[in-house]
Amino acid sequence: MKNVSCCGPQTKDTSDNLPCCTKQEAPEIGFIPSIVSRVSAEWTWMDYLGQIRCRVSSFRNSYTVKPGLYAAGNPDKNSDVFVSANYKMSFDILRRALKDINAWILVLDTKGINVWCAAGKGTFGTDELIKRIDASQLEKTVSHKRIIAPQLGAPGIAAHIVQQKTGFRISYGPIDARDIRRYVEAGYKATEDMRRVKFTVWDRLVLTPMELLPALKGYVLYALLIFFIISLKPSGIIFKDGLANGLPFFFLGFLAVLSGALVTPLLLPFVPFRSFAVKGWIIGLFFTFLGIKNITIATPTTAFYVFSWLFFPLASSYIALQFTGSTVFTGMSGVKKELRFAMPVYISTAIISFGLLVLFKLNQWGLL
Repeated sequence: MKNVSCCGPQTKDTSDNLPCCTKQEAPEIGFIPSIVSRVSAEWTWMDYLGQIRCRVSSFRNSYTVKPGLYAAGNPDKNSDVFVSANYKMSFDILRRALKDINAWILVLDTKGINVWCAAGKGTFGTDELIKRIDASQLEKTVSHKRIIAPQLGAPGIAAHIVQQKTGFRISYGPIDARDIRRYVEAGYKATEDMRRVKFTVWDRLVLTPMELLPALKGYVLYALLIFFIISLKPSGIIFKDGLANGLPFFFLGFLAVLSGALVTPLLLPFVPFRSFAVKGWIIGLFFTFLGIKNITIATPTTAFYVFSWLFFPLASSYIALQFTGSTVFTGMSGVKKELRFAMPVYISTAIISFGLLVLFKLNQWGLL
């Protein structure tokens, strides 16, 4: 037995509060690359805070760990090697799933992108995996030739090329990291349930802040613009009128944000049609109906009603369409196809809606 240092030197690239243990006795593994850092399966309060910040802000764009080889627990030459992205949340979820399991974690440089998205972009890919295997001297660290990659990373990896170049055979683990223990205990075999992406209501709910908060920022700009337009009179800007007459626009706009960024994602599997844009439009129509039925409209003109039924459901549709990047319901080709259809509709609607606002104002001024 010999002492092994738990943590490698901390650099700027690894200053993400990686939980390291203290020096401890580790099994003789024959060879330990100097770049290996040993990490704990336990999350600190900073890890939980980081997860929350990733869910609600652009903090996720810079939440990374340094690519390379890490030791979870006290792995030896016979321990499994799991592959992860250098997006720290992906790394954290994997190391937490390895609690009480001695294993190696090979982190690829995915430019801070999660496994699934990085596989689509090519950063979680064949060349990067081969590069990290060589750089970490993995063939000297373990005695076997098996690497376990996440199933969602499969589109980016040509397993036969990796094996030809490095000698390591790729096995694909379960969809959910929480199933890793069962997968290993079953002889590295995944059941049909382990291969299925569930994407439950809770899974969708935790992703909604990523769409809801940007939409609310856009809503603030929309509300300010509407307030200015409604306050505008031939005699000047009347702020009192802007608040009173603008209330229906503020209320319906807020409902459009909620329906597109929150309700549509939560009800995603239950709303008819495959298109996210159509799903958001349907929910937007329903919320627009509820809004018009439950608010007092000071000047219920035809232009107002046409504007409301046209603009707000389409606003909900546009916001709902942004959720495609957070789901497993569609692929890149589907998103591109939907955008080619939807964007001209959104642009045309915005132009027509502006014209209707002009008619609404002219009617208010008694010029029509």
